[in-house]
Amino acid sequence: MDGAPSRVLHIRKLPGEVTETEVIALGLPFGKVTNILMLKGKNQAFLELATEEAAITMVNYYSAVTPHLRNQPIYIQYSNHKELKTDNTLNQRAQAVLQAVTAVQATNAPISGTTVSESAVTPAQSPVLRIIIDNMYYPVTLDVLHQIFSKFGAVLKIITFTKNNQFQALLQYGDPVNAQQAKLALDGQNIYNACCTLRIDFSKLVNLNVKYNNDKSRDYTRPDLPSGDGQPALDPAIAAAFAKETSLLAVPGALSPLAIPNAAAAAAAAAAGRVGMPGVSAGGNTVLLVSNLNEEMVTPQSLFTLFGVYGDVQRVKILYNKKDSALIQMADGNQSQLAMSHLNGQKMYGKIIRVTLSKHQTVQLPREGLDDQGLTKDFGNSPLHRFKKPGSKNFQNIFPPSATLHLSNIPPSVAEEDLRTLFANTGGTVKAFKFFQDHKMALLQMSTVEEAIQALIDLHNYNLGENHHLRVSFSKSTI
Repeated sequence: MDGAPSRVLHIRKLPGEVTETEVIALGLPFGKVTNILMLKGKNQAFLELATEEAAITMVNYYSAVTPHLRNQPIYIQYSNHKELKTDNTLNQRAQAVLQAVTAVQATNAPISGTTVSESAVTPAQSPVLRIIIDNMYYPVTLDVLHQIFSKFGAVLKIITFTKNNQFQALLQYGDPVNAQQAKLALDGQNIYNACCTLRIDFSKLVNLNVKYNNDKSRDYTRPDLPSGDGQPALDPAIAAAFAKETSLLAVPGALSPLAIPNAAAAAAAAAAGRVGMPGVSAGGNTVLLVSNLNEEMVTPQSLFTLFGVYGDVQRVKILYNKKDSALIQMADGNQSQLAMSHLNGQKMYGKIIRVTLSKHQTVQLPREGLDDQGLTKDFGNSPLHRFKKPGSKNFQNIFPPSATLHLSNIPPSVAEEDLRTLFANTGGTVKAFKFFQDHKMALLQMSTVEEAIQALIDLHNYNLGENHHLRVSFSKSTI
């Protein structure tokens, strides 16, 4: 990307049949496009943006993500021209397209990335898709979504969040046409075999406002955004628009489990450490780094219990010289992805914890005879692993942390009052309680997710007498 920055960009290697609209669409997400000159015979074009800043953002973005038009890579660099002087008679068609785009942008302010059909100027569908994932037995991360949806065009922004105990995402393309293609190709497909079904709709939003780049939200056009420790990535205004939109969505009957027949799915599945791609270790990274822990309170046992909801924890090491951080080794890469996607940004002992993949392959145990103050613990043979048995129904009951807890293995002699008292003693408030018919299981609702996390850490495997140890997990139900 040589040359001094300029608001005029020189675009090369364009496919022969490309239209002005498609070239303009490349620039729209970054700001107003003020002029265009197509050199048809040379397969080149000049694109002028309103500001140099917009042009710099665009060049920086496309230097990291190769832009494609009609499935061909194209090349973008700063032009030596500081502005475009175009002969208006020659360039009438391009000017008409530009005016049309500008008109559509004006009527749909603050729309970004609208495509105009050359004949009729009608605003296309939104470039933003709303994605809901059903049957999420395996983690679907922001990167997995990026990988799958990038096959249909440059993905500019993604926001993920959990709503009504369902993983959802908003994903913005530079061009509504890409959004349309992705929706047609992917709606109703499964990311992995027989699970993680995509339900895709156009969003009413035409532009996403991403404040932070982290594992919940990302703006690929602005790598400079802060990671904003655990702040919600959704603007309250967007959240409100969203609540309205979600209530309108009717999910059609489950479609047949079509495994996506393309490389994107394989790459995504490999990203979740679920299938072995040739030449890629199937394991994925099994060790997590957890930071911003409450060092006064945290113990290897409490981390084992909380992370054990999402996989079988093998070893935990609280770092000797940085006791607000710990390494946690899971049984496989899929479990570490699952724990990371559900626990990053949650509150534990009053602090928002950060969970990322560690570069370590394993957690080392201290040398024989060396006392490390009980900071490292090996749970390899623990009888408390939830996922040891292949096909265990625990695999189907993995939910994000929620205020409502699912209790099981309750002995007949234990009454609702006993359980309410027990859970209130963990420092929270019990809001609601409901026994299942057989009395062996119950739902119990705390007043916040943080209180429920605390109660699960304190009371999972609690001995209720008569050789019954209480089992606690997060529930997707509310009482």
